[in-house]
Amino acid sequence: MDGTEMLRVLGNEYNPQILSFAHEPRSAQELSDELDVPIATCYRRIEELTEADLLEHHDRVLSDERRRVNVYRRNIEEVVVSFSDGDVMVDVEERRKVKNRLDEAWRTLSE
Repeated sequence: MDGTEMLRVLGNEYNPQILSFAHEPRSAQELSDELDVPIATCYRRIEELTEADLLEHHDRVLSDERRRVNVYRRNIEEVVVSFSDGDVMVDVEERRKVKNRLDEAWRTLSE
């Protein structure tokens, strides 16, 4: 994805808040409730962020109501935007691989 398209995705209403709150796995309903985002909008934003590789489907967990729900978390730690000679450059720092392995180990132990 080029820098301009990445800025468009990041500039959409609610996307930065969703990414900020999704540092831990969260369901669409949790994101909607916490951020006061309509649930339909939240699902659209989740889809957009997932397609842009900024958010990932993390797991399918059992909710308090004993239903399976999808949870999502961000794929990134940091985004740096720079402008040079009419170009937009976006540098995305992905989640550290060690952190991903620790998350996976914890999820396995908690099942």
